[in-house]
Amino acid sequence: MPAAVYVLGLAIFAQGTSELMIAGLLPGMAADLGVSVPRAGLLISAFAAGMLVGAPVLAVLTLRRSRRAALLAFLAVFALTHVAGALAPGYGLLLATRAVGAFVYAGFWAVASVTALGLVAEDARGRAMSVVAGGLTVATIVGLPGGTLIGQSLGWRAAFWAVAALSALAMAGVIATVPGGRPDPAAAPRVRDELRVMAAPRLWLAYGTTALSTGALLVTFGYLGAMLTDTTGLAERWVPAVLVLYGVGSLVGITIGGRTSDAHPFGTLYAGISATVAVSAALALSLGTPALAVPLVFLLGAFGFACAPALNTRVFALAGAAPTLATAANVSAFNVGITAGPWLGGLAIDAGAGYPAVGWIGAGLGLAALGTVALGAVLDRRPATADAAAAAEPAPRTAG
Repeated sequence: MPAAVYVLGLAIFAQGTSELMIAGLLPGMAADLGVSVPRAGLLISAFAAGMLVGAPVLAVLTLRRSRRAALLAFLAVFALTHVAGALAPGYGLLLATRAVGAFVYAGFWAVASVTALGLVAEDARGRAMSVVAGGLTVATIVGLPGGTLIGQSLGWRAAFWAVAALSALAMAGVIATVPGGRPDPAAAPRVRDELRVMAAPRLWLAYGTTALSTGALLVTFGYLGAMLTDTTGLAERWVPAVLVLYGVGSLVGITIGGRTSDAHPFGTLYAGISATVAVSAALALSLGTPALAVPLVFLLGAFGFACAPALNTRVFALAGAAPTLATAANVSAFNVGITAGPWLGGLAIDAGAGYPAVGWIGAGLGLAALGTVALGAVLDRRPATADAAAAAEPAPRTAG
């Protein structure tokens, strides 16, 4: 792997730490800002909303710009939003900084994915994406508890300063390792070409797989702490350790998935999603038994994240010569799953179904995701129609 791929993973770690640590800082932030904990929780919702729209918008705006310049701009804005957040006198400004920070974070994900995939050979794309996305799994293991510890010891504002410093460090790495320069004007991507690729039905089927499989994982993860204390009966002090176990499983899974997704993309998706379905159902049945539930949390992270490299490389392959907007839309598809999964779980819990219901919802979403994988595999075996071929190829350039 080129050094730049690892630097991009470091940058995702820095930004992902900010995404995750808020969950552990909410009580202290609510008290300091003089708002209720549910209102402080809107800081998480604002981040999710910024992520949802940021990737495609910024991918289009930076399409013909230097990727290194775009990455540096996104990191700079992200760092500044955390400086502003650390200095924010009240809740309103902090809420705005979360939305803006997430907006550029999504743009960074989109451009970093295309950059990493473009720096390696075709048979190493899955490994490259496992390194980049692995930054988020490391944030789960290290960043989440580390940010929470800093916040509890020095105040939540100190955690924001730490993220700003990590982002500045990542900027130095990008300057040192990511190739600069604008794209060759003759080969530079055009918005028209990118939009034409987006018309391909198989691409939208791949987005469906991304959203459904992510929702299948996040519907359970979103309520994991409450499930473990309310239904499994673990003491609260053990929950962080179980979350770290989930993070370790995620890192193991994404590493293995990165090794298999290039040669066997559909096999990786079938295996990973099928196992996620089985683990989700097993959790629903065994939540009352800690000796069974805790190991299943590790497996949930492992199998759920094993799919991530294949979800990314499949979209990149389907997009052909115009992958930027298509890859950015896949970032949005991930965030649809991140948002919709916990929302569906919340509806079930509010209806009185209990925490085991989220496991069954995860299993159902996983089965739907398997349906999209199977349909995608069938379409891949069929000859491309003229319309599909036209959608996948850039239009010929004319003079001027």
